[in-house]
Amino acid sequence: MRDVRNMRVERDPEVAEPPEAEDSAPGLDVEAVVAERDRYLDQLQRTAADFANYRRRTEQERAQQRLTANEQLLREIVPVLDDLQRGLGALPPEEQESKLAEGMRWVEQKFLTTLKKHGVTPIESLGQTFDPSVHEAVEADPAGGDTVVAVYAPGYRLGDDVLRPAMVKVGQVEDDQPASRPAGK
Repeated sequence: MRDVRNMRVERDPEVAEPPEAEDSAPGLDVEAVVAERDRYLDQLQRTAADFANYRRRTEQERAQQRLTANEQLLREIVPVLDDLQRGLGALPPEEQESKLAEGMRWVEQKFLTTLKKHGVTPIESLGQTFDPSVHEAVEADPAGGDTVVAVYAPGYRLGDDVLRPAMVKVGQVEDDQPASRPAGK
């Protein structure tokens, strides 16, 4: 093995030696170098912040696109659930306990569970005060009133937004008669 510490270094006369530290910057001002460094650091920090904002914004846009796509799909599924519920309501009384009715109720429960898993919840309407932001009045009692007395099609929320307003009848609730759904519901 060769001992590197004791070797003489041959210098190439064509290669210029680096100037000594004290002679290295005769025209450079330390303050100018520090100012330039600070400017580069500031530019780097701004670029990093811009990139973080860009990433956050694109993630928000993607989430919004997913929500919009899900909302459209859920809007198309809700009427299928309505048809299934109408079919259950139209079964004759003697068939309410049949295997067909039982299977239809299972499918209805799967629909409701799946919708709930995706943030869709039914809007409670029956007996509530009419609210045009969540109810669509398709019939009104001539005697007046502002209470939902019948629900023709349930409404649904997707998170805090209304996916579909409930189609209702508005009127007065009679004290001796509880509010009920129309036949078939």
